[in-house]
Amino acid sequence: MMKNRVLFCDLHGLPRGKYIPADNNIERSQKVGFAQGAFSVSLDRDLLTVPGTNILNGIPDMELILDEEEHKSWLPQTNIKLGTLYEKSKPFGLCARGRLIETIEELSGEGLTPMIGIELEAYAFEKDDNGTWRPYNTPGAFVYGTGPFNDPRGLLDQIFSTAYDCNLPVESLNGEYDNGQFELTLRFDNALKACDNTFLFKLMAREIAFKNDLLLTFLPKPIPERGGSGFHINISFFDGAGNNVISKNGKLSDISKFFMAGILKHHESLSSFLAPTVNSFARLEPASMAGYWANWAEDHRLVTLRTSTKSESSARLEHRTADCSCNPYLAVTALLQAGMMGIRGKEPLQEPEDLDGLENVRATRHVPSNLDRALDALEKDEKLCESVGDLISKAHIFLKRDEAKRLEGKNLDEIRDYYLPFI
Repeated sequence: MMKNRVLFCDLHGLPRGKYIPADNNIERSQKVGFAQGAFSVSLDRDLLTVPGTNILNGIPDMELILDEEEHKSWLPQTNIKLGTLYEKSKPFGLCARGRLIETIEELSGEGLTPMIGIELEAYAFEKDDNGTWRPYNTPGAFVYGTGPFNDPRGLLDQIFSTAYDCNLPVESLNGEYDNGQFELTLRFDNALKACDNTFLFKLMAREIAFKNDLLLTFLPKPIPERGGSGFHINISFFDGAGNNVISKNGKLSDISKFFMAGILKHHESLSSFLAPTVNSFARLEPASMAGYWANWAEDHRLVTLRTSTKSESSARLEHRTADCSCNPYLAVTALLQAGMMGIRGKEPLQEPEDLDGLENVRATRHVPSNLDRALDALEKDEKLCESVGDLISKAHIFLKRDEAKRLEGKNLDEIRDYYLPFI
């Protein structure tokens, strides 16, 4: 019997959903009910009074209004359907996918269509003789490695072929810097489709790994002595004629400069949307390729905003602070909203970074040192909170402050083990 797996992304970035029959019941095929309390649960299943979830008002329902489009599943006799959450026929204020759709419409009013390409990084773990998850044993691995020395169990081959079968648009898969670490790049698409693809791809890749007795983790720093894993967000804009407006005559356009200036102005406060776990800030360090400093430069991997303008048709902006623990819809929304404020205010762009970024850097501003301080920065940035959505910002701050408190005083292994089953 065919079934539909209906899914939405919560503020933790988790894929919550239900299986329902794939029948012709019109009402059931268009909307599915959930409790608003799904947005109030910590990773260890405590129910919290998160703003916007009506926990003290009986935990009422919300409805996932399903898209018409069906997505092919990697599980047998199953289709996947995504949707947007509503409460009493109005958009549910904590639905990041809905907020992204509204943001795309706002940009359309500026004559711009955002195009997004996502690069993900992840580590694979395998169980030792005691049943404990340990780093995947890949002694012959190296950067840009492919094949059995880099991936003895052929995990990337399975992910690649499954993604192809499910119409998830892979650009490339390869070994990253460290043993058992992989880079998984998806093709550019319109902002909503790109985030949908990323959401589904992450779930697919983790489930394929788990069926092969491996754990694929998108945790930003699962192994302290090894490199971090990022979530690079590549951005282009099309105008009404379908032209890429990032560069003009091989140089950044004014729109790009204003957009980048807006993002850099809100660098500190954006960080908790982009890097929303306690573990995230173990990755965000100076002298790294992780988007620590509030800076930019052309084709420079040691800055936060890396520009590529040589080809006008493929010109893009690459933001490098985020990691894969983020909700992709919320992370992209936050960047687009910060950039849009820069466009509307015609913010002046600072000079590009002209030093190496390893031993020398001109930038003086950087991301906060931990999640609590990042949340402080967001709470003080009323303009960013309002533009992203006041309610969703308050809920994010509440949920993540609770998370930080739960992990206060925990050692690195305890923090990793808290997150590992989910991210």
